Amino acid sequence: MKWIIRLSLLVLLFLCGWLLLKLAPFWTPVLTTVKAVFIPFFIAVFITYLLHPLVEKLHHWGVPRTLAILFIYVLFFGGIGYGVYKGIPYMVLQIRELVSNIPAISKTYRNWLLEVDHHTSRLPRSIHLRIEDYIQSAEHYLEKSAANVIGSIKKIVDYFFVLIIIPFLVFYFLKDIDVIKRACWYITPRKWRKEGIHLLKDIDRSLGGYIRGQLFVGSLLGAAAVLALWLAGMPYPIILGIIIAITDVIPYFGPILGAVPVIFIAFTISVKMVLIVAGIMLVLQFIEGNILGPLIVGKSLHIHPALIILALLAGGEIGGILGLILAVPVFSILKVIVVHIRDHRLTAKIDKMP
Repeated sequence: MKWIIRLSLLVLLFLCGWLLLKLAPFWTPVLTTVKAVFIPFFIAVFITYLLHPLVEKLHHWGVPRTLAILFIYVLFFGGIGYGVYKGIPYMVLQIRELVSNIPAISKTYRNWLLEVDHHTSRLPRSIHLRIEDYIQSAEHYLEKSAANVIGSIKKIVDYFFVLIIIPFLVFYFLKDIDVIKRACWYITPRKWRKEGIHLLKDIDRSLGGYIRGQLFVGSLLGAAAVLALWLAGMPYPIILGIIIAITDVIPYFGPILGAVPVIFIAFTISVKMVLIVAGIMLVLQFIEGNILGPLIVGKSLHIHPALIILALLAGGEIGGILGLILAVPVFSILKVIVVHIRDHRLTAKIDKMP
């Protein structure tokens, strides 16, 4: 009888999923509207989470709360606004230059492969065909990626009036954070309040410093990379610096992923440029690994490196680059939740003992 009930539930779930897919033309517009409303909301919540400790620290030093909020608010959004205003035109220009130069870059690598093919003519034909397929796939991937980036920038411009709401939401969230906390306290069931507070505090203790530190270190490293690559004469320094800043958030594999496109483009210029770029990347990673990382990020996660690597492998398989970026934070949150569930059950068993 149990197996019949389970099988019936499985069939019912399958039918519900099938019906949901058939009704996609009806709920897709609703989902689009919900996304348009909630994405700015969640972004504002995340920014509030990043800035709240700074506001509290200034307030603790004797600065009035409203003045502290205005100072951090203007500094954060003013810096971002100025960077976007000055940087996006150059970034779009460099992306277009990169797209137009992709055929020349791929031609350079093709010529090298022809030389390799000439000197390795004894190898099976299938190996040479496979290498050519890899080059064509890489060329198509670069063109598609560059086009997607340009399309994303255009979408950001299209959603400007939606995104402009975010600074206002952040200001009111920072201003009324105590009211929000009290509201969350009252709408939470009484039996979950104590455990919920402990859970959120442990997640913040484990993850908060890590996220803020990684974002700050990534921003510093990206800005230093842009400046160093520009001084070295590398093309597309803004694009490459942004790639380095984003991939630096990924533990262990991030520096390698960030260095690959830089070295790839440097090879098309000269061997001297490859050596210069390699030296720049080594210096940046030395500074990040031995000075900025331990000083700013620290070791707040308390997760074994083997588990972090497994989480990165799973995240990369599920979500690509985005999965690699989110793998460690998500794993850290799941770890805290599992520990709390274990401790809660252990406490319940002890309470039941005579």
